[in-house]
Order: sequence, then structure tokens, then C-alpha cells
Amino acid sequence: MLLLPAAALCCLGSALAAMATQLIQEDLTLTRRVGGDVSFSCRGTEKCDGSFVNWFQKRDTETFTRILRINRPNGGIDKRYNHPQEDDFSAVNKQNGWELQIQKVKLDHSASYYCSCWVPHPGRWYYLIFGSGTKLVVTDEPVVKPVVSVYPAAPRAPLEGKSSLLCLASAMFPPLVQFSWKRRREDGPLEELPPAEGEQLEIRESGRTAAILMLHQQENSTYKYRCYVHHEGGTVEAHTEPEVPAPAASCPPERDPPDQLALQRADSSFQLQYQVKLFCLLYTQLIVKSLVFCCGLSLLMILRNKRPSTNCKYED
Repeated sequence: MLLLPAAALCCLGSALAAMATQLIQEDLTLTRRVGGDVSFSCRGTEKCDGSFVNWFQKRDTETFTRILRINRPNGGIDKRYNHPQEDDFSAVNKQNGWELQIQKVKLDHSASYYCSCWVPHPGRWYYLIFGSGTKLVVTDEPVVKPVVSVYPAAPRAPLEGKSSLLCLASAMFPPLVQFSWKRRREDGPLEELPPAEGEQLEIRESGRTAAILMLHQQENSTYKYRCYVHHEGGTVEAHTEPEVPAPAASCPPERDPPDQLALQRADSSFQLQYQVKLFCLLYTQLIVKSLVFCCGLSLLMILRNKRPSTNCKYED
């Protein structure tokens, strides 16, 4: 019974270390037509222990299946894993190392591909690290850049010194995108958004993806923010617009045309929908953090009292 808490703590430490270390796959998606060729890059393998890089395939409704293992020094390929498509894959040597390649793409090659390797831990055991994955889309449809817009995602009154921005990407193909943010003062240089400046949450729906940036400052800040949506078709930029002053009280405002009023109502409904989802995500995040903290603290207390002697060792 004493081995169970120790094993759980060992796995927890492995998961936290794996989160801090990751291989780099720069391509989020790759779109190819049947009969074309494709290669999947993987950087950061210098941190791996040994000479091997593993490649896995992950379909939407299936688990990870290992395709092959590449010997980095000589390009040797180990296909002992009985993958049904193993003959379709090979290795190609690029400047940043050996990559996975398909010379003739088929429809059933549509899947996500992950590189991985073993990394040593100071406790004399090993764990697997993975890349972020690259999704291969095999289709005859053209690649379409997303339509991007940015607007406030919360009421104008700041809550606890925080404000939020919503960046919406829609009408793109393939549907996968990545978000990043930058900021600048008026007439100042464009700069990267510091990690402590805000927290980003993403919401994915059919045909559109939204990123909500929670800013840890008042809404009357002198910074203007830009959202960058990275897509296979290219990077699309959108930025916040300056405030438009309200008309004078002595001059009644003109009525908006019916089409514009309908558009404003649709935008308000859309913002409200994302606000509700944002609060649900934040509440769930707080619960998960509390559970992880309680479980970790309980395991540490049990280990301090029982002091089991364990030694984890994982081998490929």
C-alpha cells in the first residue's frame, strides 16, 4: 500500500517535468492533396537522452500509435512496431535533424503526428517528452486564411482591476489556429506581451475559434493590443481601435440603419455567450488547481510519515 502514494508522486513529478520540457514542431497544420509529399519537422532533440527520435500517429477517434523510431546519427529506421502504414513512412535529413516523411500522401494519412524522445531526470529515471503535434489534412479544398477581429469581451466597468479582450478567428481552412498577443503605447514600439501581463483562454467551436485575453490592469491603460492568428495560410493581425467619443448632449445621435442595429445585437449576443463560457472556464480552472494542490500536499505528508524507498526506471 505504501508504494501507491510513492508511485503517484513519481508520476506527478514526471508530468510536471514533461510540461516544462517539450520538443518543437513549428507547423500547426499541413494541407496536402492525394499523391503529394509531406515532411514533419521536430526541433529540440539535442535535449534527448540517446540517439533515437520516436514518431507517433494520432487519429481523431483513436489513441497514439507508434510509427517508427529514427536513429539520429545514421538515419537508421526501426519499424518493429507493426504499424499498418509503416511502409509509407521514411526519414529525411534536414538542417535541424531527421524528420518524418511521406512520399505519396493518401486520404487515410489524415491524422496528427507527434515526435518524442526520452529525457533523463535527476532522480536517475526517464520520461517521454513530446512535440506539440502537426495535423495533416488531406483534401482538395484550398487553404483559406482566417477572418480576425478584436473587441472587448467584458463590460466596460473593470472587475478587480482586470479587463479582457476577445480575438475571434473564423471562416478558415484548415480550422486549427494559434493565437499570440503584442502591445504598444501610442507612438511607441511594438513589444511582446509579458507573461505576467495577462492570461489567455481559448474556446473552439465549429467554424470559429476565440482567444480571451485577461489583462491584469485597468481598461484605461495607455497600451493598445494586437492579436496575431497563426494559420497555415499565413499570419493575420488585428488590433484594438481607439475609443470613439460620444456625441454631445445637445445634438441627438443619429439612428443606426436597421442592418447595423441587427449586427450590433448579434455582436452583443455573441459577446455575452463568450462571457458565460469564460466564467465557466475560470471556475473550472480554480477547482482543478485546488484539487491538484490538495492531492500533492496529501501525498507529500504521507511520504514524510512513511518514507518509502522507491526507484523509478523507465526504458524504451
